[in-house]
Amino acid sequence: MAAVPPAIATLPTDLVALKPVNMVGLDALSTLFDITTASSADGTDPDFSAVADAPLADLVDEIEADGHGLVMCMGKGGVGKTTVAAAIAVELARRGHYVHLTTTVPAAHLADTLAGGLDHLEVSRIDPREASETYRDRVLASKGAGLDEAGRATLAEDLLSPCTEEVAVFQAFSKVIHESRRKFVVIDTAPTGHTLLLLDATGSYHREIARQMGDGGRFTTPLMRLQDPAQTKIVLVTLAETTPVLEAAGLQADLQRAGIAPWAWVVNNSLAAAKPTAPLLRQRAVAELEQIDTVREELADRYAVIPLSTSEPVGIEGLDLLTALHAKSLHIPVTQPAPR
Repeated sequence: MAAVPPAIATLPTDLVALKPVNMVGLDALSTLFDITTASSADGTDPDFSAVADAPLADLVDEIEADGHGLVMCMGKGGVGKTTVAAAIAVELARRGHYVHLTTTVPAAHLADTLAGGLDHLEVSRIDPREASETYRDRVLASKGAGLDEAGRATLAEDLLSPCTEEVAVFQAFSKVIHESRRKFVVIDTAPTGHTLLLLDATGSYHREIARQMGDGGRFTTPLMRLQDPAQTKIVLVTLAETTPVLEAAGLQADLQRAGIAPWAWVVNNSLAAAKPTAPLLRQRAVAELEQIDTVREELADRYAVIPLSTSEPVGIEGLDLLTALHAKSLHIPVTQPAPR
């Protein structure tokens, strides 16, 4: 808050206190501006025994057993896909495996999350603009080589189409998928909408190859690799809140319609798993239990729960903690809500 730019700091500002329940439903929404709500959690003594011991390290153990493969972290924006992808990649590299960690997120911040390097770990980004430029240069150098000046100008204009970026990003995506045959490739995917568009392009390419090859042809497309659980592990990342879980469930349904079965779910930043001692946080943690149960019992074949930590898991050492440690109690006092 101290770092808010001066131009924004001069604007009228309201501070809305953290509430003991999620803002879902009319009853909850009616308390949003109630300054007494935050202290209503005093005296609660919830039981967190329902939170299963499901560390992220257990998922990494299963991933490592294959010796190589593709791991794709998916989910809505803001749930921690980048952090989870980086933590998995760092742990695999720590164990001596060659790992390529990449991202399809337009505003990627993998470098900020890692804040350093590690042996056996390669980090990259599938940049739509860079991929498009590379693709255009390659097409002009090949298909445009035999054209006259007018023909090359027409081809260059065609390559400015929005479809060019879609094809270029798909080709870059296909390249890293191919790498996973000999090493671990961990992909931090863009939020749900962007990812579905990329998968749609993957499906279109598969259908075109299948049409050209016919029934007797033998081929392997990127979509076929994504559909093969022996080659690809889709990890859905969510928070223990109503909307993120619903959106992740919707993404899972979309993937299943494409013949892609998610391998695991990760519930990130869980208060319940952190076993807080402050009354307000304990009541918020109770609200998570239903969502964690939904993931465990209805949605996931396997899952992990990452406890909320008192500091951001940034840097190699911070990411190490996500796979090395489990819950720590949060001794955070409850303060009176700030006035509006």
